[in-house]
Amino acid sequence: MITMIASDMDGTLLNGKQEISEGNRKAILEAQKQGVEVVVATGRSYEEARYVLEEAGISCPIICVNGAEVRNEQGEVVKVNAIEEEKALEAMKILKDLGIYYELYTNKGVYTEDYERGLQSIIDIFKTANPETSEQAIRDAAQERFEKGHIKVVDDYRQAFADGNVVYKFLVFSFNDSLLEKAKGMLEDAGGLAISSSGHENLEVTSVDAQKGIALKKLIEEKGLNPEDALAVGDNLNDLSMMKVVGRPVAMGNAAEEILAFCRFKTSSNEEDGVANAIYEALENKSAAVD
Repeated sequence: MITMIASDMDGTLLNGKQEISEGNRKAILEAQKQGVEVVVATGRSYEEARYVLEEAGISCPIICVNGAEVRNEQGEVVKVNAIEEEKALEAMKILKDLGIYYELYTNKGVYTEDYERGLQSIIDIFKTANPETSEQAIRDAAQERFEKGHIKVVDDYRQAFADGNVVYKFLVFSFNDSLLEKAKGMLEDAGGLAISSSGHENLEVTSVDAQKGIALKKLIEEKGLNPEDALAVGDNLNDLSMMKVVGRPVAMGNAAEEILAFCRFKTSSNEEDGVANAIYEALENKSAAVD
């Protein structure tokens, strides 16, 4: 019997229009009606995640920024796992010296020093997760991120440290595979950081304590539930940690090869209501194990 469902957002719960389909919406509400706990686990900031969920009429806890922040159903911060300031400054220097683009996620918003590169990076991330979606639809969704104030443009990232801001995540982006690999190695050598990815062209850098799996496991324990009775569904490497702590890990049909290889269960793509299908199969206790 499934007692908790955790879903990633981009490439999973969201379709190519960056919306929650009616099928996925109904499945989540049905699960909640049956008493199943639902949580969204995303690399997005709370504001970026919240407005999509509210548009769909879904209310649930949110594991934000890969576990750097956890919010309850009322939107209150219940847990923070920020990067230590000294470690954040070290990471900033590494990335600056490499000349690689990144965005800074903090407790007071997301910051970029370059609007155009920021826009293009999100377009490319959306495109990776939704290859069948038109270029214009992806561009419109990316621009909405700026228009709704979910990302702030600053002259210098040091402004983000003002007023007691703490750093949650570096979203690092490059088409240069060797440069991205070099950045990954240097950041890993710095220690105290978790390096994951939500696409082939990016790195997601958080505190070693800020991972979806760590946050989900703690949430399951706090609710007195059994991890073996939990389901986690996702499509990319930053979802792997939460798949490792549940009894029913489900790979999206559009998932990265590493996720497909790990998961015992799979569902359809994010354009085919994959989350809804995974939920209904679990609720009906069907066997969808991968051979």
